[in-house]
Amino acid sequence: MTEVVVKFKGIELKGELVVPKNAKGKDAKGTVLFAYGAGSNRFSPRENFVAGKLNKEGFATLLMDLLTPEEETIDDVTREYRFNIPLLAERLVGAVSWLKKNEYVKTHIKNNYIGLFGGSTGAAACLIAAAKLPKDVKAVVSRGGRPDLAMDYLSVVKTHVLLIVGGDDEPVIEMNQEALAEMKCEAKLEIIKGATHLFEEPGKLEKVADLAIMWFKEYLK
Repeated sequence: MTEVVVKFKGIELKGELVVPKNAKGKDAKGTVLFAYGAGSNRFSPRENFVAGKLNKEGFATLLMDLLTPEEETIDDVTREYRFNIPLLAERLVGAVSWLKKNEYVKTHIKNNYIGLFGGSTGAAACLIAAAKLPKDVKAVVSRGGRPDLAMDYLSVVKTHVLLIVGGDDEPVIEMNQEALAEMKCEAKLEIIKGATHLFEEPGKLEKVADLAIMWFKEYLK
């Protein structure tokens, strides 16, 4: 794991980059960039769990904060940043650009393909970033996401989108169904039976990771 700093429009965003070697010693298959939900950061145990599973399958991962420490402090009180989806999406776009240009990444990742994994409001930011970067973002996975918050962009998303929702997360299921109906790209909704919004039930987050791995294996190649 390497701590990195992504500089973007006068700010610095910290991240954790993992570039693994697969079992045959070849370079990583592609990079999955994570975007978090409301109130989370790069230390989120759920995203770190999924990232670890992806690493074992040969994918590089970048978990980075989309807010500065100062913004996080303000957001903890006012919540003014966590639902600022355009701001989060803009910073994801900057992170994708950083990944495409980073010499270490280009050297160690054989195809430099990029996927996005977003939870909650972070999923909306992922979809907006994908709409703005159709040539760079090859796949998006949403975990308990709010794609409805990116409704104005859904019809122009051209990448491959997997929406994962807990079977007991009824309001979010409906939001995802509405979003899916707006998409013209290849998109799929997977509902995990018996899971709530955070997939805290035994075995449910493992199922999320398994679905994400299958999706990225298919489209980050």
